[in-house]
Amino acid sequence: MELEEYQRIKSIVKSHIGIDLEHYKDEQMRRRLDSWLIRSGLRTWEDYFAKIKVDKDELLKFRNYLTINVTEFFRDTERWKYLQTNILPMLIRESPQRPGMRIWSAGCSIGAEPFTLAMILEELTPTRKHHILGTDLDKGAIARASSGGGFIQEEIRGLSSKQRETYFKPGGPPFFVVDSLIKKITFREQNMISDTFDTDFDLIVCRNVVIYFTSTTKELLYKKFAASLRKGGILFIGGTEIIPHPQDYGLKSIGISFYQKL
Repeated sequence: MELEEYQRIKSIVKSHIGIDLEHYKDEQMRRRLDSWLIRSGLRTWEDYFAKIKVDKDELLKFRNYLTINVTEFFRDTERWKYLQTNILPMLIRESPQRPGMRIWSAGCSIGAEPFTLAMILEELTPTRKHHILGTDLDKGAIARASSGGGFIQEEIRGLSSKQRETYFKPGGPPFFVVDSLIKKITFREQNMISDTFDTDFDLIVCRNVVIYFTSTTKELLYKKFAASLRKGGILFIGGTEIIPHPQDYGLKSIGISFYQKL
């Protein structure tokens, strides 16, 4: 895709679909758009935009594709184990007077991440009630998360047989989590770039989402995440992600993937 055409497509997507592709890395998004047009079976973007003017289902599919969803329970197992054995016990010890922790899974896709958090907390503190928020820009993903899935085999491969038996309904694929787990989480649609964030979180989990954005947008999000954490709260990011100069955002590194608010 030529740069001039990409600029034109970005303008149309922003005005008609409400997604600003300026926040995404150009080369990566151009490849995704090229791939989508080929899969659509149409020859030009003019033809495709004409189609989504009258085909609301196709418009929704395109919008959801642009938001880039990848999901899996306990993705990057070692980091989740560290969260379970070190980070969460530390946060629990630090806030014995709080009725429960406030946790946010930002860019949660169809819910694997917040459901993973709910499972861990059920095992660590079965008698405490925590507030877990899961948000995503993708309306379709949030709808699926709110109904408990369903998940394919590859998405639940990180779970033990006991966890599957305890937290999932019989049958599948697709696999659906039990209603009692769904009730532990509040799901809602959110644009991380433009929307205001809630505050006073003990833990924010945003893994493998920010990597798709430009440096300017990353800086914006790091500032917003830091402002949303309580003092001593933790930001949990992807295993390959690094926040340069975390002190600029009022954060300090406490190990791979984990940053604490100063």
